[in-house]
Amino acid sequence: MAEPRTHLIGLLLGAEEDWPTAFESLLALVGPITTDDGVTHELTSERLTIEPFDLRQPVRTELVIDRLAHWYYHPREWLKKAALVDDVYLLNSPFTFQSMEKHSAYCALMRLGLKVPQTVLVPYKNPVDNVRWAYTSAKYNRPFDLKQLAGNLGYPLYMKPFDGGGWRGVSRIDDEQDLVRAYDESGEMLMHLQATIDYDVFARALSIGPETMVMNFRPEEPMHNRYAVSHGFLSPSAGRETAALSRIVNAFFGWEFNSCEMLVKGDDVYPIDYANACPDVAVTSLHYYFPWAIKALVRWSAYCLVTGRRSRTVDLETRRYFDLADRADLSDKEKLDAYLAIADEYFETAAYEQWCARHLGHLDSAALEWFGSDDFTRMLRRTVETTYPEPERERFMAHFQGLLGLWFRDEEARLAVRG
Repeated sequence: MAEPRTHLIGLLLGAEEDWPTAFESLLALVGPITTDDGVTHELTSERLTIEPFDLRQPVRTELVIDRLAHWYYHPREWLKKAALVDDVYLLNSPFTFQSMEKHSAYCALMRLGLKVPQTVLVPYKNPVDNVRWAYTSAKYNRPFDLKQLAGNLGYPLYMKPFDGGGWRGVSRIDDEQDLVRAYDESGEMLMHLQATIDYDVFARALSIGPETMVMNFRPEEPMHNRYAVSHGFLSPSAGRETAALSRIVNAFFGWEFNSCEMLVKGDDVYPIDYANACPDVAVTSLHYYFPWAIKALVRWSAYCLVTGRRSRTVDLETRRYFDLADRADLSDKEKLDAYLAIADEYFETAAYEQWCARHLGHLDSAALEWFGSDDFTRMLRRTVETTYPEPERERFMAHFQGLLGLWFRDEEARLAVRG
């Protein structure tokens, strides 16, 4: 009889409590999985701590879901060691998220022929903290006319840091006064100026492994109201392209837990932001879409561990995409289809769907029961209590319970039709 195997998932967390609690609860509902070779697999998780580490010290966790390393060097370097020395599976590559930030992602997607709005990188407003900077700047920095650059792009436009992160330093620029003020306030941040699009819909796609949810995003709204619960808000063509672009970006860079933002005008899709190392999965923002996100995270983690999927953290195949981009005999649609085929190969999409149907067919019903339980209600209340001031808590509790109740009814109806 084959020896059972236990797989440990590490959660590298910051201040979050809501989605880790939901993830841990749903992971416990997966139960043992027995594969064709007779091996029974059990999945467990633990929240990782940050401490000194020996570069040769073995790592116990087989897979890590990271929510911290984009911002802090110590856990980032631990992840690099875990990947290079211990072959730990990382949902997001710290190598590409460090070097392929938003600027590099813009360049790559432009190279693939996608409709990235016109973007200009401008020098620092203030010198960086380096004794050589003053001499180098005085000798080699060419003077430039910021107002002329902005005028060439056209107003309104956006100024945003080249490496991004949590809407840090993003400013809408409506005129020269806004431009000067935002640039003065940018300090030592290296900034892009980016043209905007007169768009119909701001779409945000959250991709976890080969699964993608495209949502109607309203950035001008407060966080609890930014994701509109709406279906069919894109044309079939634009809906397919937004989902495809999100998966293509992730496969290109080796990211498996990432969100992409796109402006949509009719059938035209303009990607504007697609390097989010710590994508939003808070129940207080995703609400209706929160259960899908947690289930997808559990499914992809289970699939990667039980099937023995090998990490491609440092094995990028960008040349395959570029060779397609250079072909003059392919239309834009044909190129997109070819990019998506490479992405589906990367994510093993067909095998993943078949595996989930066979081994995780019970998860939807079990998750539905948990999201309707007192345990989930207590988790939601704790989250609301730590997020909002006391006078607003009951209002927000009712707000999120209403939206999640809508999901619950929709999910009940979906499972009844399926089953």
